[in-house]
Amino acid sequence: YTTNTTSREENKKTIECLYRLSVDIKKIRRLKEWVLLQDVAYVKEIVGILKEMGADETTVANILERCPEAILHTPAEINSQRALWQLVCQNEKQLIKLIQQFPESFFTTEYHENQRANILFFQELGLKNNIITRFLTSAPSIFYNPVEKNRNVIETLQRNYLSLGGSDANMKIWILKLLSQNPFILLNTSTTIQENLEFLQKNDFTDHEVLQLLSKLKGFIFQLTSTTMQKSMLFSKSVFKCSDQELKQLVLKCPALLYYSVPILEERLEGLLKEGISVAQIRETPMVLELTTQIVQYRIKKLSASGYDIKSGTLESLSGTKKDFEVNYGKIQSKKERPIFNPVAPINVED
Repeated sequence: YTTNTTSREENKKTIECLYRLSVDIKKIRRLKEWVLLQDVAYVKEIVGILKEMGADETTVANILERCPEAILHTPAEINSQRALWQLVCQNEKQLIKLIQQFPESFFTTEYHENQRANILFFQELGLKNNIITRFLTSAPSIFYNPVEKNRNVIETLQRNYLSLGGSDANMKIWILKLLSQNPFILLNTSTTIQENLEFLQKNDFTDHEVLQLLSKLKGFIFQLTSTTMQKSMLFSKSVFKCSDQELKQLVLKCPALLYYSVPILEERLEGLLKEGISVAQIRETPMVLELTTQIVQYRIKKLSASGYDIKSGTLESLSGTKKDFEVNYGKIQSKKERPIFNPVAPINVED
């Protein structure tokens, strides 16, 4: 809906209905006042549908405060959307919970036919309903594409997977995994996908290595351009003073060198150098560049408090996920701790 309002005065009937529902009208005025200025609103009808699905009054008020434009949709539109989402929801209890968490996604009804066609396409592809509901709530824009566009992207990925040496037997699993990790891959064009894969091949990555990078980067590589990847690689080559072959090995070890832009890599590198870490250490464990400067500072502080000197040690203990770090930190702690006394040593007692 646009913010063009049909009237410059608030719709009193709308205000009264919302007031009776204990909706925070001040909040709506502050964030989306244009909704209150519309001549036509379907407050009672939309509330009726939500209650029919099992929403209590508090839930209804919460939904309307977060997404007041819900009341501008006709009951027919909302019932169609309800039937659509029921294709992938276990029951109405799950559906109302999703609407409460992601009202904007549910109340976007303009692309109804595209949404329906894409849901059926994803089911046909083999995606489980719980994954499709996750897409509907966290990546709704992929459903607004015409289904032919999404089909085209999937076919391009399948074709490239096979041409890079992937097997027919594994292709479906690979595609489904890639999609569930990064549904936004569907917002790219087939041309971008093709160009980015060709860029890697021109830079002497073997077909097997390109597939490896695609899996490691969870498809995020398609959100880059050959220009940004080229700049990032040249930056890394200059920093680590390495040959093309050595750079390729570094990228395979740490795809972040390809994924992050030069300003991000510069900032993270600078943060590490300020902590007294050398370029040689970073080259040895480039995965440390996947971490933000704040995370690096926090981890170094924690390790230093345990007596671990990051400047002379390896950066392995610094990198990895939060869970990896906690495991490494635990090992360092247990090495540091010693018993207060030796239980088998004789005790000297004065006469």
